[in-house]
Amino acid sequence: MPGAGALRARDPPRGGYAKIKRMARQRPSSRSDSRHAAASPARPRAKATPAPAPLGPLPYALAALVAAACVLVSASFRLYDTDAWQHLAVGRALWALHAVPTTEVWTWGNAGAPNVNPSWGFSALLWPFWKLGGVAGLWAWRWLTMLGAFALAGAAARRLGARGLAPLFALVICALVYRQRMQIRPETLAGVWLALTQWLLASRALGRGRVVALVAVALVWANTHVSLYLFFLLIGIHLAAAYGDRESAGERRDLWIALLAGAGVTLVNPFGYHAIVRPFEFLLRWRNEPMFRSIDEIGPLVWSQNFANGLPLLLLGWPLLLLWRWRQRRFDLAEWLLAAVLTLLSFGGNRFVATYSLAAAPWIARDLGEWFAAWRWPAPAPWPRAALVSIACVAACAWDWTHAVGPLGWGFDMSRAPVAACDFMQKHDVHGRGFNRFAYGGYMLWRFWPDSTRKPFMDIHPEDSTPHLRDLYHRATTTSGGWSDLVRELAPDYALLARRDSDRPNMLDTVDADSTWALVFVDDVAALYVRRSGVLAPLAATRGYATLGGSRRSADARIDRALADPAWRERMRAELARQAAESPVNFYGRSMLRALDGPGQ
Repeated sequence: MPGAGALRARDPPRGGYAKIKRMARQRPSSRSDSRHAAASPARPRAKATPAPAPLGPLPYALAALVAAACVLVSASFRLYDTDAWQHLAVGRALWALHAVPTTEVWTWGNAGAPNVNPSWGFSALLWPFWKLGGVAGLWAWRWLTMLGAFALAGAAARRLGARGLAPLFALVICALVYRQRMQIRPETLAGVWLALTQWLLASRALGRGRVVALVAVALVWANTHVSLYLFFLLIGIHLAAAYGDRESAGERRDLWIALLAGAGVTLVNPFGYHAIVRPFEFLLRWRNEPMFRSIDEIGPLVWSQNFANGLPLLLLGWPLLLLWRWRQRRFDLAEWLLAAVLTLLSFGGNRFVATYSLAAAPWIARDLGEWFAAWRWPAPAPWPRAALVSIACVAACAWDWTHAVGPLGWGFDMSRAPVAACDFMQKHDVHGRGFNRFAYGGYMLWRFWPDSTRKPFMDIHPEDSTPHLRDLYHRATTTSGGWSDLVRELAPDYALLARRDSDRPNMLDTVDADSTWALVFVDDVAALYVRRSGVLAPLAATRGYATLGGSRRSADARIDRALADPAWRERMRAELARQAAESPVNFYGRSMLRALDGPGQ
């Protein structure tokens, strides 16, 4: 038995008893462990889902290439918007004149009045693309601006913290919604400026160089599109968010400099402040005019055009992602403010849907990437993940590519432009003061400018006309009395009218019934009338149709008369043959001819 000295030799050092007690409280004895194990059944430990393997550059590059291809395909439907011809006509004139006209030289209805064209820079940049490549040049422009805008949106998303493959899918869906505005319009360039602004605002590491770049964006935006207000909206939102962060004094200073300097340089344009206030003039004065209310793209959101392209998913999914990040204690005031403003804009006007999808793209991409990263998915291998995201991108777009906006294909669909009617005008020297559908004014400029004897009455920018002329135009195209008022006040020599919407009551019925006018050309796109008196009286006498009319609503009654009167039938058959010879776009004329040659004839 050891003595007391031996026991003292094994005593712990001073203060050791407290340490032993603490250890005893923290760790139960082996005996108590065995009793606890005997009293309670053993629980199997949950098997942790392994973290996904690092993605690596090659799988990501594959998915990124597929996503980029989807963006390009989304912009690869046939062009059809006739506004492009006015932008090209203006660009051609700018390069020929080496100056920007500030008075109305494009139409005769408002000739000599001050003219404001905030998109003059777009036209000047577009013209070389057409000059070098024609239709291929227009497609190159569309591809470059579409891919450039969403490449910048993706770069902004990465600046905000987006990682992984899920952000690529978000960008593809946003591009699918955006594609509906991918005609040859100034919005294509404004989209690049919007995405570039968002990338710069997310790139704080650039320092003062970012401020200089933002001011430069404001300058070029003011000279290429009327949507410059979006630049100040974005900076204002980030400035408000910076005031919510006490450590962002330097950020607030930089944003104030960009805001004030940007406002100053926007006045460096050929039209001064008039180009800057255009959106506010529409908001405060013009939007309630009957003519502007009749333009579809200015109207409210059209859900039938946006069910299959992913817009409902964005409008519902983004708020859910915002709430999820808020619960994760990742509240971002700038994102919340932007989401609120963009949602209001998109519901307020159909033309803002594309703006919503592009401006929201970096944030939705970042948020979706974070949400996916919070889950443990059962496919840790990089290549299967890249293949899965690639397939999802293509599958999500397939229906809209083949059913909406326009058919995928190459070229410019000219069936909406009055090509053959302008050919007739040129061949038969139709000139003077003409009245025209305003959407046809751009193509007339492309064909005839600077010929002052064939300027349109109104072009694709009705805002450049006076309120009285816009009211006169609207009443003339919707009421019979309005047509009489227009003729009495303006005394036009000819009228180039649209036939595409002649299945409902419009001015074609009125002009057909007016014996002082003669129909001299008609196809599926347009109807051209000239006055029976005045400079075009000889043309009315020699080329005026006797059996045909511009309105499709009267076709059945005309055929019934021809079937009942053999002499009238033969005359109609001859005029239908002439109509077919003057235009290849002549489905309705051929249908009438088949009706004349039907059974029993």
